[in-house]
Amino acid sequence: MITKKDKNALRKKRHLHVRHRIVGTTERPRLNVFRSSKNIYAQLIDDSKGVTIVSSSSIDKAFDLEKGSDVVAAKKVGALIGERALEKGIKAVVFDRSGYIYHGRVKAVAEGAREAGLEF
Repeated sequence: MITKKDKNALRKKRHLHVRHRIVGTTERPRLNVFRSSKNIYAQLIDDSKGVTIVSSSSIDKAFDLEKGSDVVAAKKVGALIGERALEKGIKAVVFDRSGYIYHGRVKAVAEGAREAGLEF
């Protein structure tokens, strides 16, 4: 019998492989993206201290969305995290797509953050 592997388990395996190379520092924190079926989340993480500096999500009170799981919501989340990062004085980040394909909502978060002024 052929069994199909769990997609999320495979994603976590890819994520761990990439995390050995991608490290967020105080000067260049890691922009981590997590997407669920209903919402999308992004956060800037300083791995040297183990601290989340800034976070944003589609369930944030900063904007009212009908649907938190589409590309429009993802772009707004990216723009919001970019604005919050610039307020904290962070201009350059390292993008961590968490094992997801750089397409759709993950790409929209990255584009929104770039348009807000973050460099990566």
